[in-house]
Amino acid sequence: MTIARPGRLVLVPNALDLGTDHEVDLRDVLPQAVIAQAAALGHWVAESAKTTRAFLKRVDRLAPLARPLQQVQISELPRPPKGGAAGKGSLAAVDLSPLLAPALAGHDVGLLSEAGLPAVADPGAALVQAAHELGLRVEPMAGPSALLLALAASGLNGQSFAFVGYLPVEPAARAARVRELEALSRRAHQTQIAIETPYRNDALLGALIEHLQPATRLAVACGLTLPGERCESRRVQAWRASRGPALGGRLPAVFCWLAG
Repeated sequence: MTIARPGRLVLVPNALDLGTDHEVDLRDVLPQAVIAQAAALGHWVAESAKTTRAFLKRVDRLAPLARPLQQVQISELPRPPKGGAAGKGSLAAVDLSPLLAPALAGHDVGLLSEAGLPAVADPGAALVQAAHELGLRVEPMAGPSALLLALAASGLNGQSFAFVGYLPVEPAARAARVRELEALSRRAHQTQIAIETPYRNDALLGALIEHLQPATRLAVACGLTLPGERCESRRVQAWRASRGPALGGRLPAVFCWLAG
């Protein structure tokens, strides 16, 4: 009996336009090799089958899918249990090996994030860990990462940085976390990077301007890779003097700061 050679777990990047009014041309943000690979895959794991099908329809317009969309197998990651780190839960204790059964049977499996790079600020990291534990080959593909694009455009320290995820929503807890992260940034000369649900962008920006020290540098990147993208970087005292237009609640934003 011939034993099938295991397939790969392919980390397929996505565009950064999820939930916005602007659908970018995938060719503007993804290499042709990524589009071709996405078209060839018949097995996927993602947070949402619906958004994965929407992604594959966009791919199909540029590179015909190897099989009809109705025949593409899309498995959804389980929702993280409540109570995990940073209140977002974790899949670390969940057995994800069944999602990788096609790879063990010899098929390549694509991992897709809702936006950007899979497994970076994304629950797909647990599936990558599971793939390694099963001895599967993991192949990342090049594509946009909002975190790294924002850091590159910020002018802040790109040699030492930390992604801290979402800050608390409750004002007092958020203010305390901002001060804590600023103190860490000062000690380590380390850029801190955070994100927020778009409709809370202005609230987070307001909290950062209010609670960071005047000499701290704050950069905000909004709508990266989309029409009208903006990245503003200045000291907090300058933000206070001229905050500029509101970010609004539709476009994703990334916030970076470095204590002075």
